[in-house]
Amino acid sequence: MRLGKIIDNTRCIGCHACSTACKSENEVPLGVDRTRVKYVEAGVFPNVRRHFQVTRCNQCDHPPCVYICPVTAMYQRPDKLVEFDQEACIGCRACMAACPYDAIYIDPESHSAAKCHFCAHRIELDLQPACVVVCPEEAIIVGDLDDPQSVIARRLAREGAQVRKPELGTEPKLFYIGGSHATLRPEAAARPDADIFMWAAQRPDETVGRGAGNIAATLLAYDTPHTVPWGTDVALYMWTKSVAAGALLVAAVATLFGRFVGSPIATVWAPVIAMIFMAITGVLLIVDLEHPARFLRIMLRPQWKSWLVRGAFILLAFGAVIVLWLAPALAGPRLAPPGVYRLIALLAVPVSAAAAAYTAFLLAQATGRELWATPLAAPHLVVQALLAGSGVFVMAATALNAPGSICTPADLAWMRITFLLCLAAHAAFVAAEVFMPHRTAHVARAVSTIVSGKYSREFWGVVMLAGVALPIGVIAVAGSAVGWAFAATLALIGLYAWEYVWVFAGQSVPLS
Repeated sequence: MRLGKIIDNTRCIGCHACSTACKSENEVPLGVDRTRVKYVEAGVFPNVRRHFQVTRCNQCDHPPCVYICPVTAMYQRPDKLVEFDQEACIGCRACMAACPYDAIYIDPESHSAAKCHFCAHRIELDLQPACVVVCPEEAIIVGDLDDPQSVIARRLAREGAQVRKPELGTEPKLFYIGGSHATLRPEAAARPDADIFMWAAQRPDETVGRGAGNIAATLLAYDTPHTVPWGTDVALYMWTKSVAAGALLVAAVATLFGRFVGSPIATVWAPVIAMIFMAITGVLLIVDLEHPARFLRIMLRPQWKSWLVRGAFILLAFGAVIVLWLAPALAGPRLAPPGVYRLIALLAVPVSAAAAAYTAFLLAQATGRELWATPLAAPHLVVQALLAGSGVFVMAATALNAPGSICTPADLAWMRITFLLCLAAHAAFVAAEVFMPHRTAHVARAVSTIVSGKYSREFWGVVMLAGVALPIGVIAVAGSAVGWAFAATLALIGLYAWEYVWVFAGQSVPLS
């Protein structure tokens, strides 16, 4: 059995009966919804028509929210309905980031994820969902898609239907008969200034673009706010993780190249810096959860398809490598066998690189955020880690190298060259991700918020000017130790700004 649902747009009158019935039946709190109706007006006066779209969970055959959930709080039943367990949820909001249909919310009372679940409690009693029962136009039809004699299967075979975002491969089981491109594709309708929404719950900072004063072929007339599940904590965690992974990765690469042999910057400072920033990363990850006390469930009941789970175990392995790297220094030179750091470096390089890069695969699991689904993300994160690690070492060498106490001049010169090369590579990756031809209209719209929209000041002023151009200029003009340290500081600030812009711009485009 595969339960599915049809919304007949040729019958829907936009009355919101389904929305209110859903809210009543499932005791949905104020401020959130499982079913909502969007209005889009298409045409130019006097030939204008209003289109309605009922938006809810699409009950995908391949649900991204299930795959990304680290603790199986989102799961798929045998009848292919996607259900949720609020008692298991840790509140990481990964399912919200992954849903391409903006159908999941955090319940303000339970602080757990929730969504339309097809009124599963009614289905089990052979009752129809509440929205189906109350629809005055019989515009909502449910049934077994695998039964060729069911009403839904016969209507789909006879009339055909559309689904939202079929190119993402989620295979949604919410079908629209007579659906309009203006409603099915969020980017098709202009999103005007919020002050023209008399009743809708939009706010100015949640709109994308400004079109109230323009004549548009399609114009959004009524909608609910677009939510951004991941915020500043995620951007900061990506930055601290880059510093932690980069400190050990740079030390390991240097060791394999015969640099920093026996010097404190590699044997002590690298693992200490990595350990401090790894601890900060862990705190940020836990504090960002709606249920921080449930954090250990990621390890105790892991869902292995989720890169949140894989990443957690990668970070555990990285922590173990940090301790292993620090052990010879704590044991003393007499107990440390010759060449031990080269052996540890062979393990530290892949583990550190994995700690830096796994977030790219996690972001790629957020199917609805198409900006993040770029093959450049993983190598760019490794470059960012190398930039952060070498930058921190350049700063540490300036502050602590009195004179040559933590590294030799030759090693310091090698580190500075590494920093410059990584800075140039970072700038190249940023330029490629922003200025290369964009894969989809969704990506183009997200990039527009970086280049000329909401995040343009941070991008041009901090990422590119303060984070790339100024460091190079400072080094060219004042190549002293203090100049290098200042350049490294600016680069690290620019690196955080890029994480911030990347995280928020990826979530800036409405999904419904």
